[in-house]
Amino acid sequence: MDSRIGKLYPSSKFAFIILIILLSMFTPGYTMQYMVLPLILIISVFSGTAVNFLTTFIKSIFILVLFIFILQVFIIVNDDSEKIWGFIHFSQMGLMTSLSMTSKIVAISSCIIWFFQVTSVKDIIYALEKSGVSRKVTFVIASTIQLIPQMLNLSKTITDAQKSRGAETEGKIIVRLKAFVPMIGPLVLSSIQQIEERVLALESRAFSSQAKKTSIYELEKQPADYMIVTFCVLILIGYIVWRILS
Repeated sequence: MDSRIGKLYPSSKFAFIILIILLSMFTPGYTMQYMVLPLILIISVFSGTAVNFLTTFIKSIFILVLFIFILQVFIIVNDDSEKIWGFIHFSQMGLMTSLSMTSKIVAISSCIIWFFQVTSVKDIIYALEKSGVSRKVTFVIASTIQLIPQMLNLSKTITDAQKSRGAETEGKIIVRLKAFVPMIGPLVLSSIQQIEERVLALESRAFSSQAKKTSIYELEKQPADYMIVTFCVLILIGYIVWRILS
């Protein structure tokens, strides 16, 4: 987020993401969609987030895409399926279906992963409030974005506490399940306690007050932001015209 790309205004990066998503959804075929991944990877290199991007993509989206590919090509029986062995078949129709389906998943998910890696929640909330979105709505959005990381950190803390008391938390699946059940209670109670603390912190900052609020944190749009948004709008208009005329 300290790179020049990361310091761009959130709406500029969001406009770029929306452009890629729309092009990926409405462009027939799968070549252009798959080309989005190397494009985002190159941008991630300049953003300084290439390693994190690849790690996140491989751990989540790649596994999903591989599962869909195997299911569509080798498991689901189509009219042109050729039996290979047992319940395993090969289908050219399934191959084309999987390429069309997974290409859109790869394009859209890679854009979203990159966006949240180069844009902090603080910048997103600031941009939303500047655009006139209600503070209650921005609070809900921020809480939703931060929910999973907070729950993961909290569960890790509880797991470390159980380890320090001699509880077995690693090993076979049965051992992990036994360790997971006692962790649910502290996890839920700690989450409820954090909600109460967060409410008190918000009220101490006059969250419900209708008075105009000021912010110490400032984020201004640069000339590059206006250029990016203009470029995205022109590309989108040109694409719509091309699709209508073609």
